Amino acid sequence: MKTTDYIAVTIDRLPKGYVFTYVDFTTEVNKKEAVIKALNRMVVSGKIAKLAKGKYYKPESTPFGNLEPNQFQVVKDLLEEDGKVIGYLTGYSVFNQLGLTTQVSNTIQIGRNEIRPALKRDRYTIKFIKQKNTITKDYVPLLQLLDAIRYIKKIPDNTVLSSCLRLISILKSLSQNDLSTLVRLSQKYPPATRALLGALLEEFGNVQFEELLQKKLNPITKYKLAGVNTVLKATEKWNLV
Repeated sequence: MKTTDYIAVTIDRLPKGYVFTYVDFTTEVNKKEAVIKALNRMVVSGKIAKLAKGKYYKPESTPFGNLEPNQFQVVKDLLEEDGKVIGYLTGYSVFNQLGLTTQVSNTIQIGRNEIRPALKRDRYTIKFIKQKNTITKDYVPLLQLLDAIRYIKKIPDNTVLSSCLRLISILKSLSQNDLSTLVRLSQKYPPATRALLGALLEEFGNVQFEELLQKKLNPITKYKLAGVNTVLKATEKWNLV
């Protein structure tokens, strides 16, 4: 089978919005230059679209034009390496998924142990946030939740009051095991994050982690979060003002 034919058949089998590179074809076709030329010809013909240098996707057509890949597809090479999770989506896209905002941003934020300079892919700006905890598949949802608590003041198109109510609802839905892991992971977050987490947990009577959360908090340090006292009862106890 010719290189072009093989690539065309393989692409036909891919789901729409799937991002791929020439490497996806080299197990069968060991001619890198031929593969890249074939892919670029398909871009010109409109069969596939180019996301960034060396990255392509199979577009999904709608009456309003082609749909772009979802944010995970855009950055998946920055989230996994040799089958191991090395990063996770956080920030605006996750705030949206958690029901904390309706806004969708062109900035994709990624939590990683090792950060790197921001980069551009198509219309997206990709930024990196330092994560001090080990990143595993099981930890990702909990790290995303902790990031939302940490950056509560930066959640767009929402108030601290509404965000707190939504976060309480999410926390209440977690198992005791997940809550225990969440509190343990929070130990590597700033003190203000741990203080707010403690106050949020106390709203539904969960005080079993109080000692651990307060252990490293400076008793005279105040954490500014305007309006939080209108929705949380224990703000004074957790030095939230």
